[in-house]
Amino acid sequence: MVIAVSCIEKNNEEKLAEIGVKDSKMLSAGERERQFAEIVKVVREFSFVKVDAAEIDALRDRKSLNEVEAMRIGGLLNGLKTKPELVYVDSPDPISSNFARRIRKYINFETIIKAEHKADANYLIVGAASIIAKVERDNSIRELEKEYGIIGSGYPHDELTITFLKKYLHQYNQLPVIARKSWLTTQRILDGKLQKRITNWGTE
Repeated sequence: MVIAVSCIEKNNEEKLAEIGVKDSKMLSAGERERQFAEIVKVVREFSFVKVDAAEIDALRDRKSLNEVEAMRIGGLLNGLKTKPELVYVDSPDPISSNFARRIRKYINFETIIKAEHKADANYLIVGAASIIAKVERDNSIRELEKEYGIIGSGYPHDELTITFLKKYLHQYNQLPVIARKSWLTTQRILDGKLQKRITNWGTE
């Protein structure tokens, strides 16, 4: 998981529109790469953090995934050289205001936090952050593929990812360290393998 923050002065925000910034999901990989190179030139500051599978699994023993995200967003905000007066955040929480409250617990300065659904589509600066995060995530996927071969996007709807996990589990009898054990998709794959073993045992 990659989380990013980006900051810009209000009077410079139109430069993001000139670049063509949108929610990263609405752009091709090539267009995200192009925009990334332009975004980092016009924003005042940006930062990102990569949270690997093992860390997520360890934290999920005590916290929800939304709480993990809030922690990491708080850390990124605390690390900014110039603290923002206003923060827009794309909210994964069903009730957006709850996510704003989660983040507030982890920041050490006063600011206004506006957490909203689809903020990455509705606010240019959030769209810029989503592009930074997606480009860095794609870079990480490419690095992992040097070791593991084709692993797909890592998203639950991706058949390449599902196929990779199933093949790895069949070959090594365990999931790779890059897979989140707390991910519902991996749990289903593990359950499927267990059910197959039970079925085979029952018919022998």
